[in-house]
Amino acid sequence: MSYTSVKGDVKFTHKGTVFYCDSAVLAKKTNYLEAYGNVRIIDDSVTITSGRLKYDGNNRIAQLRSNVVLTKLNQLQIFTDFLDYDRNTGIATYFNNGKVVDSTNVLNSVKGYYNSVTNMASFKTDVVGKNDDYTLTSDTLVYDTYTGAIYFVAPTSLTDNENNVFQYEGGKYNSKQKQSDFALGRVETEDYFIAGDNMRLDDVSGIYAVSQNVTMYGKENKVIITGHGAIHDRRKNITKIFDSPLMKMVAENDTLFVSADTLVSMDSPVASRKRLLAYSNVKIYKRDIQGVADSLVYKVADSTLFMYGAPVLWSDGNQMSADSVSMLVSNSALDKMDMNNNAFVITKDSSDNFNQIKGRNLTARFKNQELSEVFVSGNGESIFFMYSEDSGELMGMNKILCSDIGLYFENQTLTDASFLGNPEGSFIPPLVLTPEDQQLSGFVWREKERPDKESVVAGSPQAVLPDRPPGELSIPNNSLLQQKK
Repeated sequence: MSYTSVKGDVKFTHKGTVFYCDSAVLAKKTNYLEAYGNVRIIDDSVTITSGRLKYDGNNRIAQLRSNVVLTKLNQLQIFTDFLDYDRNTGIATYFNNGKVVDSTNVLNSVKGYYNSVTNMASFKTDVVGKNDDYTLTSDTLVYDTYTGAIYFVAPTSLTDNENNVFQYEGGKYNSKQKQSDFALGRVETEDYFIAGDNMRLDDVSGIYAVSQNVTMYGKENKVIITGHGAIHDRRKNITKIFDSPLMKMVAENDTLFVSADTLVSMDSPVASRKRLLAYSNVKIYKRDIQGVADSLVYKVADSTLFMYGAPVLWSDGNQMSADSVSMLVSNSALDKMDMNNNAFVITKDSSDNFNQIKGRNLTARFKNQELSEVFVSGNGESIFFMYSEDSGELMGMNKILCSDIGLYFENQTLTDASFLGNPEGSFIPPLVLTPEDQQLSGFVWREKERPDKESVVAGSPQAVLPDRPPGELSIPNNSLLQQKK
């Protein structure tokens, strides 16, 4: 076999490709070249340097080893110690670790593939990518080095500069335009977890759109919001959830469900500014309290719910209404409820008569998760139907007008009542009771509007959570006006 050995500023040319090195051995019969020291290949727009080279002129495949650098003109560089380059296809393959660098991204992986003709690159095993916005990890990745589009073909995680984590099963991220379309995406921040079947992220505008099976979970307050569509404004820290949105306030013994046409989460580094809003066709459901309203506000800092727009609440046999209602939740239990302006409480007894209390404002307080007292302030009016303890027959109706009313409960039963401020009372026997006598002004029985759980949760998707949050919200179970016959 004939070998040719050469040294010092060696140059070979093979079918349009130029090879440089310090020394080389050429086997002319087999068309095989081995080169050493400052190896350089120039193949059109591709330049490759290395410490060693083996080149088969028959299949036109170059095997480069030790400090290999492939440079595609004005596009990228590949750094590795093990690179095979196919001159027929323009495909470079590295193994045993490599790095791809361009003007936007740095991508490391155990194995890599780059087509210098199509500008497509793929990465396999322990893929780590970095740019000015994100750090990426995956098992498999495809990258269009010309457009800057990164295609996720395996579960992939991105971490931004604020340590927010984005996880995706598939999709595309354009690293130059800073826009993304993802499938089965999840975003986790210090405060929130967001998931959806499809995500579109625009880092330039700061607008993220999520669709299908959307979940938003507040880690601190254990609030879960689901729906089929969401838009998150990253700059304003506002998230709007629509298309069958549902909010769940989860605690140890029960869950409070809130549905509406639209739910809005307003986040802020200032705790007092954090809000959850619900508006249009608001419904709330818990085993022991239900309600409807036009709009609702939940203040995260002090765990207070505000209901506006003809709100009505039901608890056991009680119907409670006012111009607005606020409920204070303390240690996962209802502590206080304020009904402001035109407060009206109605309880239907077992004989289908309605006990009623109304006034300007009403405050209900709870102790050990049970109703403790009710205080009506201003323009107090009440109607109570009285029954014989022996026979259970109706004895008549008490009607009292006064300034303020105090009611006191034990074991969900009315035990005492105080009528303050020049009370005026009358007792009307059954024979002379008229329909007009039996209803205070403004009486409306709205039981048909009372939501059940099915109507509140209907249409909203199942929540997807990182971990099941502990505890459930607890609201006392009491009948405000129920008393012994």
